[in-house]
Amino acid sequence: MAEQKIRVVLGKIGLDGHDRGIRMIATWLSKAGMEIVYMGTHQTAERVARAAVEEDVDVIGLSFQGADHIPLVRMMAEQIKANDLEDRLLVVGGNIPRRDIEVLKEMGVDGVFPSATPMSVCVNYIRNNARKRRK
Repeated sequence: MAEQKIRVVLGKIGLDGHDRGIRMIATWLSKAGMEIVYMGTHQTAERVARAAVEEDVDVIGLSFQGADHIPLVRMMAEQIKANDLEDRLLVVGGNIPRRDIEVLKEMGVDGVFPSATPMSVCVNYIRNNARKRRK
């Protein structure tokens, strides 16, 4: 029996409507053999968490271009806890200052991929870490 594909929900919480980067990562992850649940822009942390539960994903991925990533990730972390999703990988990317990476990791983010991170780095990180906590 073939191994089940890694399932990833991708979305943009908040008011940021810039979605070029997250659409590119969706394409790369899909080409790498992962199943993508693409939610698009203008989502809430509650909707992303609900989709993660309903779709039984292994990974929650968020993209940010504005300067609101810290409060929005805080909201997502609260929803992850409220929905018992702590065993899922949480990754974020986009316009994230390097000084904020440790803050995000302290909030529960597993992988942070600032703008200009090679797509292959993101794909390999998810491939190598998506199911480690779910076992």
